[in-house]
Amino acid sequence: MSARPRVTARIALLASISATFLATSSAPTPLYDVYSQRWGVSAAAISVVFGAYALALLLALLVLGRVSDHIGRRAVIFPSLVVQVVAMLVFAGAGGVDGLLVGRVLQGLSTGAGLAAVGAALLDVDAERGRIANSAAPALGSAVGALASAVLVTFAPMPTRLVYLVFAIVLVLQIVALSRLPETAPRTPGAVRSLRPRLRAPRRVRALLGAAVPVLFAVWAVSGLFGAFGPHLAAQLTGSSSPILGALPIAIVGAVAPVVAFSTTGLAGRRSLAYGITGLLTALAITAVALLSDQMWILLAGSVVAGAGFGFGFRGGMDLVLPAVDESERADTLSLLYIASYLGFGVPAIVAGIVLQGTGNLTATTLGYAAVLAVLAATAACVLRLTGDNEGTNP
Repeated sequence: MSARPRVTARIALLASISATFLATSSAPTPLYDVYSQRWGVSAAAISVVFGAYALALLLALLVLGRVSDHIGRRAVIFPSLVVQVVAMLVFAGAGGVDGLLVGRVLQGLSTGAGLAAVGAALLDVDAERGRIANSAAPALGSAVGALASAVLVTFAPMPTRLVYLVFAIVLVLQIVALSRLPETAPRTPGAVRSLRPRLRAPRRVRALLGAAVPVLFAVWAVSGLFGAFGPHLAAQLTGSSSPILGALPIAIVGAVAPVVAFSTTGLAGRRSLAYGITGLLTALAITAVALLSDQMWILLAGSVVAGAGFGFGFRGGMDLVLPAVDESERADTLSLLYIASYLGFGVPAIVAGIVLQGTGNLTATTLGYAAVLAVLAATAACVLRLTGDNEGTNP
């Protein structure tokens, strides 16, 4: 195989691994109604399970996010995939909340450790195409995971097991394929020291991070809105408890985002971030109209716009920050970007879940969630403008 096809194959494999990490994380979402019916799992318990995943992922990013810069990418990706397989088997054998909790913690740890290493390996193989793949793969994985799980839950036997077994097989195949992939980063001293949690970036990229992080937080928070509340909103607007309908909002977000990321590669990072904020504010307004008018098709239209905003915003953050980072700092910087992203994805959704449990009013809670996210997006726009002015540029 010549050089370019070989590089393309490596990027495809690594991007598929990143997508699978996110696909497995969204796979349980369509099953929550099944768990509720079979085991009496409450909304509060689901919030705890979701929170455990988010906390485990953030802990792994803090502790293990930089280690692949020192011991190599494969040495981190391999065990992350193995732990992910174990998590799938735990989910498949779960008989209650305890099993879900253990599976989510394992899943969070493996995803947090693996994402930064996979993302850095993509940049090692091809910096430009690697940034695009890093921008597109997570959203696409979320869409595939939610929709595949919903289809299997609806039409296939063993609804609480089959989807996890399918993903376990996919992960094993990826482990086999990864064994043929050469290491992309040399070993360097400092592996043990890198395990000390820290939130620090190279001085030369701190201003860029200041511009990108608020937008990343906001775009992932909107994704968390559709991921956490999408099934409930679909059920309220349509009167149907179909898992496929429930998965559509987050699936649409995840399907549109990579299309935008791939089709706007010539757009400057700051401009892309600005378009991302505009898309998010528009999507939130459309979502509010959908709830107030009780129309599912308007909610799906909001998902399309949210997907575009996610694609612009996430790719813009990657394109703004990563070109300024040395090879030896790639995993470190990516871990910071993912920490900001997953804080946005997890914290607002958890808080909103607690509020919903207390009030029982889905419409009011969702409108409040959207209002808070609109303030976050507007704040991100102000930060982007100010940092651009400080650098003598426009966003």
